[in-house]
Amino acid sequence: MDPFDEPTRTELEAAAFRRLVEHLRERSDVQNIDLMNLAGFCRNCLSNWYREAAEARGFALTKDESRALIYGMPYGEWQARHQTEAGADKLAAFETNRPKP
Repeated sequence: MDPFDEPTRTELEAAAFRRLVEHLRERSDVQNIDLMNLAGFCRNCLSNWYREAAEARGFALTKDESRALIYGMPYGEWQARHQTEAGADKLAAFETNRPKP
C-alpha cells in the first residue's frame, strides 16, 4: 500500500534517484562490470533509462549527454580517471550474467 499521493511519491523517488547517482559518483572504485555482475545494472544502464525517460517526454538527449548527467563528467573522462581493466573472472561472470536481448 502506497501512503503517498502521486506528486509526493514522485518527489521521494526523485530524491532517492539523486542519492543513488551521488553515491555512485562517490564510489568510483566500484566498476560498472562489478555492478552488472552483482546487480544486473550499472551507471550506463541508468544513463540509458534517463535518456529513454527524457525522450518519452519529448526531450532530445544524446547518449553522451545522459552519461555525463549520471557520471558527473564526460564518460571518456570518467573512464580515464576511474576505469580499470577487468580480469578474466569478471569478464566470464559478465558473459554468464549479462542481459540477453
